[in-house]
Amino acid sequence: MTDGNVLEHAYREALEESIVAHLSEVNGLSLEQAMDVYYSSNLSKKINDGKNDIQYLDYRNLVRILIETEPELFE
Repeated sequence: MTDGNVLEHAYREALEESIVAHLSEVNGLSLEQAMDVYYSSNLSKKINDGKNDIQYLDYRNLVRILIETEPELFE
C-alpha cells in the first residue's frame, strides 16, 4: 500500500467515525443504531468507492444528504 493509499484509508475511517457520531447526535440514535443506518446506506457504498469524490464533502453535509435521500433507513 502506498503512502497515499494509507492516508486515504485513514481519512475515510475518520470520516466514517464523524458521520456515525453526528448521525447519532442529530437523530437521537445510539451509536450502534447510527452505525447500522450508515453502513446499510447507499451513501456508505459511494464513500467507500470514492464515487464523484463525495468523500471530500464535510461530514455534516453527508449526514444531511443521507437523511434527505434515504429516509427509509430511519423508519
